[in-house]
Amino acid sequence: MLEKALKGSKTYWVWIIFLLAVMGAGSIFYIIQLQKGLTVTGMGRDVSWGFYIAQFTYFVGVAASAVMLVLPLYLHNQKKFEKMVTLGEFMAVAAVVICMGFVVVDLGQPQRMLNMIFHPTLNSMLFYDMIVLSGYLLLNIIIAWNNLHAEYQRRPHPHWLKPLIYLSIVWAVSIHTVTAYLIQGLPARHLWLTAIMAPRFLASAFCSGPAILIILALIAKKFTRYDPGKEAIRILAQIVTYAMVTNVFLFLCELFTAYYSNIPGHEHILTYFFTGLHGANALVGWAWVMAAAAILSLVILVPSRFRNHPDMLLVGLVLLILATWIDKGLLLIVGGFIPNPMGTITEYAPTGYELMISAMVYATGLLILTILWKVAIGVKKEIGEA
Repeated sequence: MLEKALKGSKTYWVWIIFLLAVMGAGSIFYIIQLQKGLTVTGMGRDVSWGFYIAQFTYFVGVAASAVMLVLPLYLHNQKKFEKMVTLGEFMAVAAVVICMGFVVVDLGQPQRMLNMIFHPTLNSMLFYDMIVLSGYLLLNIIIAWNNLHAEYQRRPHPHWLKPLIYLSIVWAVSIHTVTAYLIQGLPARHLWLTAIMAPRFLASAFCSGPAILIILALIAKKFTRYDPGKEAIRILAQIVTYAMVTNVFLFLCELFTAYYSNIPGHEHILTYFFTGLHGANALVGWAWVMAAAAILSLVILVPSRFRNHPDMLLVGLVLLILATWIDKGLLLIVGGFIPNPMGTITEYAPTGYELMISAMVYATGLLILTILWKVAIGVKKEIGEA
């Protein structure tokens, strides 16, 4: 089936070349980082996790979102998701690769990963995060590829995959839960020390991931004429809306807890986000953009007459992705370090090196996604599902 990725239009090959060029340019900056170390980044003693880990956190959620298609199709026999489930599973594969890429570049020296393999620490959440991410990547590759190959040969889906499919549903929840546990058990970081961190992660994952999938599916429909199904997109948009409402509600719970209790550690961080603290205000603009985008996305997505309109749906999803990306892909990780346990404020901003290396990781994931979707859509069209 891979031969289908070697045939495409001029637009397809221009896109592939563009991604390879971005990967090449980013690789140059990554080589410099390998030589000079993480001093080329904006991170330091007080802010030891920055843009890389923020993107890792966000894309773990994108990967977990594939369960929103797998669960209704395989547990509730909702056949309307058949055309999208393979696309969702392949998106999960690309998202996990992006996650792993950001972990690698954040380590400084990638050989340090071997320490987790040869010298595992069984009480370390990072060790278990490595296991669940690797396992989820393997599960989605096996399930999606074998199901697609069966369709390619006009055969039923293999029965031996069913236990793996059911396992992948549980595994999808576990990857983001374990990622939340990485940070929510740290007593010195008040922003993260909350019992609802894992539910917040899952709620944001189940709105942002399917939102990205819908947009990518609509783009694929425009360029390949592969229709993922109007009904599938409509129901998935409903799921996105409910998850976003839950996500916003949980964030408001955090605001209530911080300001009603007047606990300084919790209150100061949120004050820093929205008004600045002791003259430091680097993230204030981002926080208000997040709030505005979240509110506007709900104004568009909650009323069905707006959500069912293709153009309005697209606008709502873009706003939702912007809000959730700022929340998890910037504020959550960076804000956890401000102020530090001693009360000192050290602000952080990603350097050009970080942005270019991040672009390399993004391009790698998009290249994998493009190739996998090219194969999947090619097979679907060949068997008459276009």
